[in-house]
Parts: sequence; C-alpha cells; structure tokens
Amino acid sequence: MWLWIAIGIATLLALWLILIYNRLVRLRALVREGFSGITVQLRRRADLIPNLVSTVEGYARHERGLLEAITAARGAAAAAKGIGATAEADARMSGMIGQLFAVAENYPDLKADANFRQLQEELAEIEGELAGARRYYNATVRDLNSAVQSFPNILVAGPLGFHEEESYADDVAALSAVPKVSFGEGR
Repeated sequence: MWLWIAIGIATLLALWLILIYNRLVRLRALVREGFSGITVQLRRRADLIPNLVSTVEGYARHERGLLEAITAARGAAAAAKGIGATAEADARMSGMIGQLFAVAENYPDLKADANFRQLQEELAEIEGELAGARRYYNATVRDLNSAVQSFPNILVAGPLGFHEEESYADDVAALSAVPKVSFGEGR
C-alpha cells in the first residue's frame, strides 16, 4: 500500500516538474520569437534607409554630414548584437530619421516628391509595426520573468537554466522629454 502511495506521489511530482518545465520552454520560445520580430522590422527599416537618403541627397546636397551619420547609424544598427545594443542602435536610428525629416521640411520640392512621400509612408508603416513588435517582445519578457520569479517555478527555473530576460528599453530622449508649451510671452 505505501509503495503505491510513494509511486503516486513520485508520479505527481514528475508531472508537476514536466508542466513547469514545458511552460518555461514555451515562454522562452515566445521571447525569442518576439525579439526576432523586432529584428525583422529593424532590417526592413534599414533596407529602406538607403532609398530615403538617396532621395534626400538629390535635393539637399549640402546636408552631407547628416546623410553620412545616418548611413553610419544604419551600419551600427545592422551590426548590433543582443537586446541592449539593438535597442541603443534603434534609438540612435530613430533620432537620425527624425533629423532627416526635419531637413526635408526645408525643401518643399522634396516634400512634394512622390518617391519621397512613398518612402515616408513605408517608413511610418514600419515604425508602427516596430512599435507593435517591441510591445509584444516586452509582454513576453514580462510573462517569462514573472514565471521564472514565481514560486514554485523558481525551484525549477534556476537549476534548469532558465533566467530573467532583458526588456527592450526605448531610450529615445525625444520621447521621454516633457514638451514645452508656450502660448507667447506676456500673456
């Protein structure tokens, strides 16, 4: 009788460990899938940049420094490895794209150019998809980190090699800065 009880408890314990392990594996796979989604969108954006730079270059030849900086930032973004380096390169590239569009504001012919408008629309679409990919990744990281830190999973996670993952931090200064609103002096 005691033997059957011991076998039953051992079986339940083994099933419990298998369930925890499988859940952690699934969550880790979702995190990897989420980061892959970010890199796909970053690659799409990086592939669009040369066309955008080329179009702007035709109108704004004296903006050479900015165009070279954008090209360098594109190379750094393509070479980034890991979540932190990728997020940093992404933030740098986002800032450069903002500067590029600010330069474009000075050239009415460029803003009216159909190719430039199409590239700008494609970039806006990619940026929207990139924001969604970042949100998805951070949600999967949150779920994995919660599972790894929760009891009783914490008893299984560490010994089996599961650990917390780094969130994708969006450190674009322009996004976190408080905008200054002024309705004119002396009012």
